[in-house]
Amino acid sequence: MERTEWSGNHFVLEIPSKPENVAFVRQTVAIFAAQLDFTIDEIDEIKVAVSEVVSNAVIHGYPDGTGIVRIEARIENGQLSVTVSDSGVGIEDVEWATQPTHTTQPDERMGLGLVFAREYMDELVIESRLGQGTTVRMIRKVRSESLRH
Repeated sequence: MERTEWSGNHFVLEIPSKPENVAFVRQTVAIFAAQLDFTIDEIDEIKVAVSEVVSNAVIHGYPDGTGIVRIEARIENGQLSVTVSDSGVGIEDVEWATQPTHTTQPDERMGLGLVFAREYMDELVIESRLGQGTTVRMIRKVRSESLRH
């Protein structure tokens, strides 16, 4: 197992690509993020972003329902970083996949998951290779008290 030294706190979680595991990850990241001085609304936004990205990995990364989704979260320098990775089918066109009307299935809702994730996080980077999987890195910084009032 690869070891990396962090000055802050972190966790790694690997889950089977099952839709019922998305809520568990969402709550786990929210509890972890609560170590920082996020508001309730900010925690809710983090939960939505994480939920959407993990859902995409579960549903679209592994259409056959078999695979592992890896979630790594860390707190360092007043910010939360969450990385969601899969070894699934990958995304053919990342730019197109982040458009509000993008969907891979005709019976699916509008495909706003990555749009919400990008809106709610300070940074969102997607790396994907067809047949090799996708990694989404999200960062949310704690706002200073003066910016909140």
